Amino acid sequence: MKYVFFDIECACVYKSVAKICAFGYVLADENFNVLEREDILLNPRGKFHLTDRKGREGLVLPYVYEDFKKYPAFPAAYTRIKALLEDKDHIVLGHATLNDVNYLNLETRRYKLPSFRFSYYDTQFFYMNVKHNFSRQLGLGAMAEELGVEFTPHRAVDDAYATMRVCEAILRSEHAASVPDFVSRNHIRAGRIADYKISPLASQGLKTYLAERDEERERRAKAHDEFYRYVNKHMHRRAKAGSLAGKVFCFSKEVEEEVPLSVHLVAAIFASGGKYTSHPAECNVYIARGQGGVRYQNAVSAGASYVPLESLEHALQEI
Repeated sequence: MKYVFFDIECACVYKSVAKICAFGYVLADENFNVLEREDILLNPRGKFHLTDRKGREGLVLPYVYEDFKKYPAFPAAYTRIKALLEDKDHIVLGHATLNDVNYLNLETRRYKLPSFRFSYYDTQFFYMNVKHNFSRQLGLGAMAEELGVEFTPHRAVDDAYATMRVCEAILRSEHAASVPDFVSRNHIRAGRIADYKISPLASQGLKTYLAERDEERERRAKAHDEFYRYVNKHMHRRAKAGSLAGKVFCFSKEVEEEVPLSVHLVAAIFASGGKYTSHPAECNVYIARGQGGVRYQNAVSAGASYVPLESLEHALQEI
């Protein structure tokens, strides 16, 4: 068994186009000893238009762009790359690997080549499972820093090498003897490409996270509905005079969803002649557990006073 770590650089990436200009890989044994490492440079047959993940321009690759015209296009390296990734003795890994697998898929379609067919793993996904945090996608550099791995972003082959060292560090931290041992312990299923279709990695940890996230979303939605049912039913029945007459309150989303507390608070506001609005910019008293966030900024920018939630009972007596 050997490990293949790979990284791809593209001259440009669009929704249905990815023009590969560099395929970097490192072939290692089970002990992470490097057997081969190479940057396979390719003519992308197109202009360079480099953007980051948010579509912003300014990204620069560590290559002389004019040099790429000297190299063959993707079809010339296709057979070699395919053999490397589809070798039954090879375990294929990358970082945010789904992106690179998609680039390969788009190039095979572009040049009308047979689909790749191999399974793959992802060090980013490995780390998510270790940290039990699937909402945070760390870049290779950030992950290397957290794991104490030296990393200087450069060529595709250097990123592939850094990915190998990150993988090694993850396995060491988890006392896993090998990648198969690690994925078995964490109940991770490999991603796969075949017949131009790509399936992502999966794991029991991700399944649990998604179930808990959906349950929390449902809980928050129910709490939101309950809170606004009360507001809509009782706003027009509020006291017309009182210590809070002329005051218009708005809660942070977190406070709104903290039923029954939020219902008790808005009931006290109505009993004292105050109003409630769901629009922060229309209130003059904003209630939250802490400062910050878009709703807070909208309220304060419109001139509202901020009152911490824990001070509300006292504030209701003094406002």
